Amino acid sequence: MDETTADRPGTASEGPLAGVRVVEMAGLGAAPYTAMLLSDLGAEVIRVDRPGTRSVKPEKYALSRGRRSITIDLKQTEGLDALMRLVERANVLIEGFRPGVAERLGFGPDVCLKHNPMLVYGRMTGWGQNGPMAQMAGHDLNYQALTGALTLLQRPGSPPATPPGFIADFGGGGLMLAFGLVCGLLNSRATGRGQVIDAAMVDGVASLTTLVHSMLAQGRWADRPGTNFCDGGAPYYDTYETSDGRYMAVAPLEPRFYAIMVARLGLRADDLPDRDDPANWPRLKTLFADIFRGRTRAEWTEVFDGTDACVTPVLGITEAPGHPHNAARGTYPRAFDVTQPAPAPRFSRTPGRISGPPPLPGADSRSVLLAWGFPAEEVDRLLSAGIVQQK
Repeated sequence: MDETTADRPGTASEGPLAGVRVVEMAGLGAAPYTAMLLSDLGAEVIRVDRPGTRSVKPEKYALSRGRRSITIDLKQTEGLDALMRLVERANVLIEGFRPGVAERLGFGPDVCLKHNPMLVYGRMTGWGQNGPMAQMAGHDLNYQALTGALTLLQRPGSPPATPPGFIADFGGGGLMLAFGLVCGLLNSRATGRGQVIDAAMVDGVASLTTLVHSMLAQGRWADRPGTNFCDGGAPYYDTYETSDGRYMAVAPLEPRFYAIMVARLGLRADDLPDRDDPANWPRLKTLFADIFRGRTRAEWTEVFDGTDACVTPVLGITEAPGHPHNAARGTYPRAFDVTQPAPAPRFSRTPGRISGPPPLPGADSRSVLLAWGFPAEEVDRLLSAGIVQQK
């Protein structure tokens, strides 16, 4: 997809969520990601911005793609009334404030559900709507730390890794809320009753660690970082530096894939120490590391390309779009002059799409109100009074 194929936001869509109307209360991080996912899959998403909203190069902020923006002064009674009328016409509302803030601003779930009993009201927070830490600030790193997930990114004798905020914020938060909202929509349509979705990033990250808890219960996992078969402890599940200072990801967990990997390294599995004995892991790691340092990343990529060895180059974020596999699948299209991930997952009959560029705050105020049933004369009055503002 290039710039010419990205549609204008708010246009008709054939995605699986076509016909779903979403009101997104503008915020940061994970909640906008949820809104992006819904928009990519066909929902009409209207972002409600506050007066005076500023950001750096908002037209490049791909996380805000595919929606229209209306600026409403919610401190004025008529502004809040206008929001409630949008809520009455919506299927979903998304907000990402601390517990109690939406209630103080006048659009908490009780009020919104009174106006629209079928509404699915999505709440995104770090710690959840209740609990002793509910009112505390936090970030992705904190939510991973409190669930034990951060220790899964740690090597013996080293501090935990500090990943950018996509594990808790976007995996445990944004994706979980999107899943919850779609489930809520299905139930609302079946029962005629809406509900509140409490999506806490700390809960979502905890859910993502279910496999580790399962293996702990089975006696297959030790709570000691970097000592397990898939956390960097094993020689067959790790990264190895190449002669040019790059890295290869090595992950042949299964014996048959492991045999292919060692053969491509010029070795025979039968001649090596037993890989299933952790006592042999340091020796095997040293052996593999020495071999990988003998060639460049490009050379090793060619060696393993097309095989089941489960060995791939570790790419930089700017390199990933150019990889032949990603390019063949169109995983990173270019739209509105920004290279960005494509809508996911993929649907055979109702494909998602990037439906437009990120809006400037308030760029669509007039058109949104008209499209959502406000009389033209009322729209003119709200704009002239500054209750609703148009960029």
